[in-house]
Amino acid sequence: QVQLVESGGGLVQAGGSLRLSCAASGRTFTSYTMGWFRQAPGKEREFVAAIRWSGGNSYYADSVKGRFTSYTDNAKNTVYLQMNSLKPEDTAVYYCAASPRMGATMALLYGYWGQGTQVTVSS
Repeated sequence: QVQLVESGGGLVQAGGSLRLSCAASGRTFTSYTMGWFRQAPGKEREFVAAIRWSGGNSYYADSVKGRFTSYTDNAKNTVYLQMNSLKPEDTAVYYCAASPRMGATMALLYGYWGQGTQVTVSS
């Protein structure tokens, strides 16, 4: 059974850092794009970051550029989202996902999804 499991969410104060993990099992995603999305209460799900598991270009939403970095660890079959200089507006449920498409930034292009992990940033 294919699974994506997020972890690492929690409560941090503004300006702090947090690292999210997304562990894949059941198959490898070496030819896939791994994406991060988030959804705050009352808002639609939005793109955060994406990276090819095999390496190469990464993509970030304008709201997180310079603060968030996504990277992979092939040996652990895990993708990470390092979040620095966190702001209260970053508060949301964060989801990892996998897409066979290159340069995928829209949720409809992703076929595999994790269950989400809550990130709360206090002021």
